[in-house]
Amino acid sequence: MTSTINAMRGAGPGGPALADPAAADAIMAGIQAALRELRCIGSQRMLHQGMSKSQHYVLSMLDMHGEMSMSRLAEMLDVSLSNATGLVDRMEERELVERVRVPDDRRVVLVRITDQGREQLSQAEVLQDDLIVRVLAELDSAQLAGAARAVEDVRSAIQRVAALDPGFLQHRHRPTT
Repeated sequence: MTSTINAMRGAGPGGPALADPAAADAIMAGIQAALRELRCIGSQRMLHQGMSKSQHYVLSMLDMHGEMSMSRLAEMLDVSLSNATGLVDRMEERELVERVRVPDDRRVVLVRITDQGREQLSQAEVLQDDLIVRVLAELDSAQLAGAARAVEDVRSAIQRVAALDPGFLQHRHRPTT
């Protein structure tokens, strides 16, 4: 992270320039630490619900992008096809996903999220929202207002960067069917 900020400090014309690199260092460190803590807590809560991070990721990807082939799923998970197959087997046993064959080519197997999988994903998201609400409840009114302004400022900056560089916000994963 600090090397990224240091690299930006020396940015040439047209490159990003930071008004206050030390503040940017502190903000990045704070955001990354907060996200690590939330991920850790969220992962523990998902495990108590009987869902692993890998299962949550698969359900999220299928929900966002629709059904996909086993080979594409393995690629997105960065695991072997046999590891992806084992994961999908366990998820299929719990009726979170289903396998379907492509009518034109029965060799191709697609994985699709089920209604039960969507419900499980929704419950995991509710748990995450509940966690964030509990965290925000620890802030007083002035802190909440400051956080809301800061978040909106960051979102506006993201939109400005995206307007200058349309590829900036493109999702890396493309839907496959």
